[in-house]
Amino acid sequence: MRRMKSNHLSSFQLLVIFYFSAVSISAILLSLPFAHKPGVEFSVMDGIFTAVSAVSVTGLTVVSIADTFSVAGTFVILIVIQIGGLGLMTMSTFIWILVGKKIGLKERQLIMADQNQPTLSGLVNLMKQILLLILTIEFIGFLILGTYYLTYFPTWQEAYYQALFATISATTNTGFDITGNSLLPFAHDYFVQFIHMVLIILGAIGFPVLIEIKRFFQHKKKSEPYRFSLFTKLTTSTYFILIAVGFLLILVLEWTHFFVGKSWHESFFYALFQSVTTRSSGLSTLDVSEFTLATQLILSVSMFIGASPSSVGGGIRTTTFAIVLLAIFFYAKGKGSIKVFNREIYEDDMRKAFVVSAVAVLLFVVAVIILSITEQLSLMPIIFEVASAFGTCGLSLGITPELSTIGKIVIMSLMFIGRIGLVTLVFLIRGKEITEKYHYPKERVIIG
Repeated sequence: MRRMKSNHLSSFQLLVIFYFSAVSISAILLSLPFAHKPGVEFSVMDGIFTAVSAVSVTGLTVVSIADTFSVAGTFVILIVIQIGGLGLMTMSTFIWILVGKKIGLKERQLIMADQNQPTLSGLVNLMKQILLLILTIEFIGFLILGTYYLTYFPTWQEAYYQALFATISATTNTGFDITGNSLLPFAHDYFVQFIHMVLIILGAIGFPVLIEIKRFFQHKKKSEPYRFSLFTKLTTSTYFILIAVGFLLILVLEWTHFFVGKSWHESFFYALFQSVTTRSSGLSTLDVSEFTLATQLILSVSMFIGASPSSVGGGIRTTTFAIVLLAIFFYAKGKGSIKVFNREIYEDDMRKAFVVSAVAVLLFVVAVIILSITEQLSLMPIIFEVASAFGTCGLSLGITPELSTIGKIVIMSLMFIGRIGLVTLVFLIRGKEITEKYHYPKERVIIG
């Protein structure tokens, strides 16, 4: 009977159930005594909130990770954020391969939904490549940071323990830390910041992009030039343009405020790191509450856009933002199609981009209104918190522990939606596609 019921569920519905199950299991594990330091108070709501934040690789938390969790507890968090970052279906595929399970159509449909892929072909190989690439990146980052941290920590065990957590947190763009103060202790260590920025970018740029770059290096000696896909060109260019624009805006807006009295290299790395981390990471080298209101709004917009599709990040995603801007540009020029990089965007992808953007704005506005009613806070911290949750970023102006129960539920809902993706949410609501049997006469409507 249960099998018959599961067969009636769509891939998107099953995926949501799996992520709910992951949150439930994580909350139970994080609430067990072995996961906490002696004498720490940890409520059920704290456990659920931390679990949602870990599974969604957001990093917002109502408790201090360093002060609350034991070493065993931090390793539980590491496992959860690793699974959350790679995606449940990536880890499930790895386990299925290990135990020799045949990966059928239903499993492939779940992988397609989890990784936001357009076709069923090559999905198992894609999961293998994603797992291998991310683990390789994390291993290299762990060795570099661990060895470098030997100058910071008294023992090699502590140095590599800190490096392990930092590497996985950065690569999965989670934003959790066990320093107790994010990356503020390394605010003037540009090497540590550089390694973290590289890991953040590799995690958020998109798994298909990493795979294509790997193929490029494998084929670079061949006579035929390697052609990158439109997705890779569009998402990569958008990703780095957003980082550059964010960097310049932060630099300009804070030049006569936060950066007063600071050297050029301090200002440069402060601005660059904050621009990179707002793509989806949440790690920070400064207290963002010290920024001006204008800069906080810029950071909120950046978090709302988020990372690339099929990556560890959330938000509306870079390609959605790019297609909406391009559609507006070409429409203003009187053209009915989008042509970019010698390719033309499908009309269905254009519609999907506008639907995702509209749903995202609606969710954002509703969440801000609800928190404005339930929380005794000014508007800017609420906007910032909502953008951070939806973009699974993890930056905060310090209001997360102060939220009411309703406020925490709203933020948890946004983090969860940010992880499963708005496309999954839309398909979850939409259901199966229905072929229309008839049409009514069309009539023009005044717009704008």
